[in-house]
Amino acid sequence: MAHPVMFSDDDPGLAELRTICLGFPGAEEHVSHGRPTFKCGKIFAAFGGSEKLRPGEHRRVRSALIVKVDESEIQALDDDERFFVPAYYGPFGWRALDLEDPDTDWDEVAELVDASYRLIAPKRRIAELDARDA
Repeated sequence: MAHPVMFSDDDPGLAELRTICLGFPGAEEHVSHGRPTFKCGKIFAAFGGSEKLRPGEHRRVRSALIVKVDESEIQALDDDERFFVPAYYGPFGWRALDLEDPDTDWDEVAELVDASYRLIAPKRRIAELDARDA
């Protein structure tokens, strides 16, 4: 059974996130489990999700950015109240940021996505990115 679509193209932050994510070499957007995901072979960013509060209880975060985080950065993000551990992704080293915050720093979002992409993308795509940015 297909998951229902759980986003709208006018959700806060989605247009900006698409621009950032689709700017990476080989990046594609797919809908998975009803939400936009951005892939370069594997998922490097997802839009929308939830936070597991306690067993059986979740808080839906409609406009969350979910990214893979280097192990060395997890504690710093966990100490930052803007970030949360997303349900399902969290135990695998992913963290999330609510993009509905009017003070969202889009340069920071781009850095988070860049770091996640570099953890996920094939080496040849990272080389393309580095060559383009040189």
